[in-house]
Amino acid sequence: MRCYLLVDFGSTYTKLTAVDLDSADVIATAKAVTTVETDITHGYELALAKIHQQLSQPITFENIIACSSAAGGLKMAAIGLVEELTTEAAKRVCLGAGAKVELVLSHHINKSEVRSIIDKKIDIILLAGGANGGNQECVIYNAHQIAKSPINIPIIYAGNKDAIDEITDIFTTSDKDFYVCENVMPKLNVLNIESAKEKIKDIFVKNIIEAKGIKKIEKEIDQVILPTPHAVLMAAELLSKGYLDERGLGDLMMVDIGGATTDVYSLADGLPKTMNAVMTGLEEPYAKRTVEGDLGMRYSALGIIQSMKASDISRYQKEKNIDLVHEANKRNHDIAFIPKSDHDHNVEDIFASKCVDYALSRHVGTLKSVYTPMGMVYHQVGKDLSQTNFFIGTGGAIINSKDPVSILSYGLSQQTNLVELRPKKPQFMLDKDYILSAMGLLSIYHPDIALRIMKKRIIII
Repeated sequence: MRCYLLVDFGSTYTKLTAVDLDSADVIATAKAVTTVETDITHGYELALAKIHQQLSQPITFENIIACSSAAGGLKMAAIGLVEELTTEAAKRVCLGAGAKVELVLSHHINKSEVRSIIDKKIDIILLAGGANGGNQECVIYNAHQIAKSPINIPIIYAGNKDAIDEITDIFTTSDKDFYVCENVMPKLNVLNIESAKEKIKDIFVKNIIEAKGIKKIEKEIDQVILPTPHAVLMAAELLSKGYLDERGLGDLMMVDIGGATTDVYSLADGLPKTMNAVMTGLEEPYAKRTVEGDLGMRYSALGIIQSMKASDISRYQKEKNIDLVHEANKRNHDIAFIPKSDHDHNVEDIFASKCVDYALSRHVGTLKSVYTPMGMVYHQVGKDLSQTNFFIGTGGAIINSKDPVSILSYGLSQQTNLVELRPKKPQFMLDKDYILSAMGLLSIYHPDIALRIMKKRIIII
């Protein structure tokens, strides 16, 4: 029996998945509270003991690999020139690499904005600006602002290639830890994310895992190689596209509701499906991730309340006798809260539904009608996901719900808001065993096996 152990050091739980390569299946899963604040090995060893209890015989794992979003995950600042273009391109690179974008800055950055990079304990800065052959002045100015600051974190330059020499001189002279990648927007509205994504991954492996206290686990496992959201995105892309003769599912979306964030993934070209619609704005990647740091079931429960209308909060109080403000505060103060009563489960479903609704609204594309002498034309900004085949739910709030379909339904197209290009009639699926991050890790070595396991274990509901 050839077995892999796949580990996800999450912000709340450390999750382990044991896989038998020969049978192409999961043979055990377990989780324990992540103990990165003290010694991350404690939580890992507790979960590992649970794994061995489930196995019928002692097993030596051929490979133990991990991803991590512990200690706040990978936090990045995206700096660009124009907010709608190079800044947005830089932001998408960060999100695609599995980071949480804590700061988005544009134009000429000032001292207080530089200070905020330090105050928010950013892990990596992605500095962009200008298409190749375009504006150099702004990005050079921003490089000087960073260079003369006490910032001592990795800086990736992925802007106008014409400014590379001067940027290199600026950061070399100031003794900063910097890296140069291909421009994230080499031409107007054209996105180029792979070079910078790979560099972010390299820096994560070499620098960040040590800063997060995860280095302590090095003797126990073979390697920590990815931020968790990057592993999930890899799994979703594999499930969508397939591998060699093993077919994928085609266009799909996925929502992952966590304690601190709600992540949405879409795997589709997103091209216009509406007659007379034309794409405008920045090019969309096939594999796209957005993360909403104000929508979560525990750390970010108050963000859900802030996103709701006061009339909706009042309606729940009057019609269902549920004080959502009180419930959000309770979860925010007790991140280990576990629902027990029917009331608790109802509140969990309400919050999860709101996370899905608001997060989908921010992820999908929109249509704007424009009257012209030739008739009505529609400008599409972002992806048209209306024809998505499958919509997958994951994360504790969905997995543990008695009615996950109801929660996911809040992500569908709404007759009252047809401007948003949400999925219309997808099949709902559930990552019941929470294996997506594990399959992203496994896909690096055995993509065929990872795909077969996902098609077997991610169920239609």
